[in-house]
Amino acid sequence: MPSDAPSDAPTITRRPDHAAANPDPPPAYASHRKIHPKAVRGRYRRLKSVLGVVLLALFAILPWLRWDRGPGQPDQAVLFDLDGQRFYIFALQLWPQHVYYVTGVMIIAAIGLFLATALGGRVWCGFTCPQTVWTDLFVWVERRVEGDRGDRIRLDKHPWTAAWLAKKTVKHAAWLAISAVTGFFGIAYLTDAPTLALDLLRFDASALAAGSVLFIAGCTYAMAGFMREQMCFYVCPWPRIQAAMLDEDSVVVTYQDWRGEGRAPLRKSEGWDTRTHKGFGDCIDCGQCVQVCPTGIDIRDGIQMECIGCGLCVDACNDVMVRIGRPGDLIRFDTLTAQAAKATGTPPPRYRLIRPRTIVYGLMLVVVVGVMAIALAMKSSNDVSVLRDRAPLFVTLNDGRIQNAYTIKISNMSLVERHYRLTLSGLPQASLSLSSDGTETGELSLSARANAVETYRIQVRVPQAALSAPSTPLTVTLTPEGGAGQPARHDSVFLAP
Repeated sequence: MPSDAPSDAPTITRRPDHAAANPDPPPAYASHRKIHPKAVRGRYRRLKSVLGVVLLALFAILPWLRWDRGPGQPDQAVLFDLDGQRFYIFALQLWPQHVYYVTGVMIIAAIGLFLATALGGRVWCGFTCPQTVWTDLFVWVERRVEGDRGDRIRLDKHPWTAAWLAKKTVKHAAWLAISAVTGFFGIAYLTDAPTLALDLLRFDASALAAGSVLFIAGCTYAMAGFMREQMCFYVCPWPRIQAAMLDEDSVVVTYQDWRGEGRAPLRKSEGWDTRTHKGFGDCIDCGQCVQVCPTGIDIRDGIQMECIGCGLCVDACNDVMVRIGRPGDLIRFDTLTAQAAKATGTPPPRYRLIRPRTIVYGLMLVVVVGVMAIALAMKSSNDVSVLRDRAPLFVTLNDGRIQNAYTIKISNMSLVERHYRLTLSGLPQASLSLSSDGTETGELSLSARANAVETYRIQVRVPQAALSAPSTPLTVTLTPEGGAGQPARHDSVFLAP
């Protein structure tokens, strides 16, 4: 049957009905399709570039900063000393006893990410995620060496030649150099950075340090150079979690289909009045939004798990709209509530910053930050641990008294040597003595070097008549002399026949 439409009429591309076109569910893992993102200019591209440079600079500069902590102490401002079991972050020093601070920081980061996602969608993924930052850097190098999208596609299809080999060699050499530097700085946070650099340059680094640098370098080379969007699709769990953080008032990348559909290429002989009369929208189906996308998706199909919210499609589409003389923001950051209102021709509501989920996330963040601040303000620089000897459980002395032996560990978390008084409570008529001394007294004078743990063995002796039970609770109190910090306490027991 002949068609009523003229043979040269352009085809209108409308959004597909995925349920009808694809009755079978998509595979869990699709074969890798190499993506060649096209260069684009615009506000979001500039924002990504600025943030990328700032974050990379911070990553590279922090290990070189110095912080004076006194004689014999590490002077690296940010150091996670795993061998010494210390975390140094400028003036803050964390010991293994302070692991709850690390937990608190992780909770704050998680709640902050929830709040940022509820407000602005996947801003973390699009602008500050390390995978995004390093992939951006690798793609920039690739573009500088091999050219823009079309040049790279043709080069990949081109047979091997001297020019082909030279470009590939330069690109991968640059990638490997960036990966090696990344590996170095990744380990520089765990040891003294200048010392590590000199050891590596002199090929005098330990096997563990060199192997760790190579491991991080290899991961960087693979993830930013080859895996790229595959890390977001199949490795990172956040794309699947973030859907629960979004609602209709979250700011996400949206395509205004009410304005752009139906799609059709723009003909030079065609005016916009004619296109509108034919049912065409502002989208000229140029595909620029797809070509600049680092994950290769088509935002016109709606919100997708693969969208990282970087906004590059917004820049690309706005550039096209300027060139064809149409209003910008056909693709834009907006809320679904506002888009639904615009589609019906009604004024969009004001952006709702305050709503149930942002209130909950905000209150949680305030509470956790407040608890962390109070805990840091009250953080003690002294700690004591008590380990009672188990072999034997107790000793009966010739004079009838009962003796228990204990190992006392004093943690001096300050940067100066301190002296302490160690006393017992809960045991009447108890006497104390050091194993190395033997002199009995009611309290002991002990000392601990700066930023160190000192170990002492003590004996506690009590007349058997003063004991009313086989097990008596006691409390060991360590009081710094001169009021240098709060007393530390540890509970234990005294055993008797």
